[in-house]
Amino acid sequence: MEIINYPPEKIYSPSKLNRPNYDHIILWMLYNNDICRWSSFSQEPIEIPLSTLSRHLEGLISKSFVVRISKGNYKITPEGKKKFFELSSAKNKVKQLNFPPKIILKSGRNYSHWILWMAYNNNYCKRADFLGDPLFINQSSLSKNLSLLTEEGFLIKEEGKYTITQSGKSEYSRMLQHYDLDRQTILEEESKKIEEIKQKTIAFFNKLRIEDNEIQFRFLTNVLKLDYEKVKPLLKDEKVFYKILLFISINHPDQYPNFISPEDFSNKYKIKKITLDYYIDEISEGKIYPFKFFKLTGPSGGVYYFQSGGKLERMLQVITENYINKYTYLNKLFSKPDDNLTKYDSTSIVNQILDEICSFLFNKDFKESLRELLPGYIKYLAYKFETKRELKNTYDKLEGLIWQDLSEIFDSQISEDLKSQYEEEVKEIDSEIELNPLNIDLYKLKIKILIYFNQYNNVLGVLENMLKAFPEEEIDIMMKKASILKRKRDLRAGLDIIEDLIKKYPKNKELLSYKAYWFQYLDKKDESLEIMQKLIDGEPNIGIYHDIYGEILMHFEEYENAVKRFLKALVMGSDEWYIYQTYIKMGICYKALGNHDLTVKNLKKGKDILNKSSVDPDTKQKWLIIADLFLTEMK
Repeated sequence: MEIINYPPEKIYSPSKLNRPNYDHIILWMLYNNDICRWSSFSQEPIEIPLSTLSRHLEGLISKSFVVRISKGNYKITPEGKKKFFELSSAKNKVKQLNFPPKIILKSGRNYSHWILWMAYNNNYCKRADFLGDPLFINQSSLSKNLSLLTEEGFLIKEEGKYTITQSGKSEYSRMLQHYDLDRQTILEEESKKIEEIKQKTIAFFNKLRIEDNEIQFRFLTNVLKLDYEKVKPLLKDEKVFYKILLFISINHPDQYPNFISPEDFSNKYKIKKITLDYYIDEISEGKIYPFKFFKLTGPSGGVYYFQSGGKLERMLQVITENYINKYTYLNKLFSKPDDNLTKYDSTSIVNQILDEICSFLFNKDFKESLRELLPGYIKYLAYKFETKRELKNTYDKLEGLIWQDLSEIFDSQISEDLKSQYEEEVKEIDSEIELNPLNIDLYKLKIKILIYFNQYNNVLGVLENMLKAFPEEEIDIMMKKASILKRKRDLRAGLDIIEDLIKKYPKNKELLSYKAYWFQYLDKKDESLEIMQKLIDGEPNIGIYHDIYGEILMHFEEYENAVKRFLKALVMGSDEWYIYQTYIKMGICYKALGNHDLTVKNLKKGKDILNKSSVDPDTKQKWLIIADLFLTEMK
């Protein structure tokens, strides 16, 4: 029978005033036994509750203090032994706290910064640590700030102890920029952050045998910039997240011609290809983090990634701006037309940029891929540099389609797997439609795929067939047609559709709202607001009319008046389905007006209502993305 060494009773059963330190108990067991089974921790005499055991073991494994050598069997690591000695010695001495430097304490009573500093620079903090010298935070302020930091996911509270999360560490790094710290201090603070993940990355590299220094450096850079906490609710295993970042780090233009395909990577590193494809697409397109990865395709078909703001992209930006500015200045100097560059000029600019960047920045084999990339990249730079108003820049990030085109834009996002086989998928859907011609969901699925690949003429054909099959859905089908025509920049034709529908259905008030939106698209503010005012005069207590009125004012940057309308909408219908949108839009208006507190308050209120509502998951995700985007910018 296996003999297990158990810790002294004072360790696993302390006084009633103190709760057991389960990390210490587990590490004691593993230090004093070669290997411990799961059952060893849950049976007498220590009897750790199963949920508690699972949580603490996973925490110790994630910190590389413990390794799982086989199913249900665990062993302590050298780092775990150091942690065990640290916990054991801590039992016999008073805890020594690290406090913020004077420059932070004397910069005003910014308690949240003090608390973050304490949580980052100590293993954990108790409430009493903030009450005494030198902080002296009063009880009410402390409660308020601890609650706020916990709600925002920067701190977690367990067993009366506050510890900092990965998101909190990122916030801590941003917080340091508020203070006039010398360069060496900042480097020391950042080095702590690097040190914290060093053990994880070393273990990761060793396990996967990643020895290339360039790949290791890019991976470390990506880990520091891409916060795991952002995807943790969906991607529970941090090791899977590391593998996704490794794929991007390996397939970098500097590694050319070396490349690993998604199929080979998923087989070699034991990750589901569908998971890899999905998150590579989400990350590279900038849908999760506030920067994107540009893609280049090599002659063999391999896809390579380089990050916006990275060395390659910064150098590419300088070269591209130089040529764009050169042509802009020449156009002004010689009084050339002030509209878009001519086709010849555009081609000439691209060719000159290609000649320069393929001589030293990128391998010449990427030339044709870069030729495809550059026109879109120039538009990307235009968004960054041609928009001067802070709020408008945010709208451009959302491609100017936050409100009216929101549904079409987000509904059309389909995985990369589907892209390679969408023609076959469309054929299969057509076959299903032949068998089930009255299943409207099949038509909608086909439209979704066609929209993603910009097959707008084909979409119009599908809509014509839908109208024949489902005449009772005429309004929805024709409004979808109007939205497709809007995508094709034919706003006038879209407006004609709406006016025809209004003649046919004169009692449909929703169609008048659509017409107001369409006048907004055409920059006809007076006509747009006139329609909404007539609707309000007819039914002054309908909150959605005030909401739409405020949205139109918001589009024309009349933010103060827009807020007044949104407030009326809240009064008229505080429990209506759209109220979460009203709060979020009102928060964005307050951002434009420079009111930080009301911006954050309304955006969070909108998020709270949205999270508790029964709105469909896709719509919920769309509006959460918008709210989070603006909340992130406020930080």
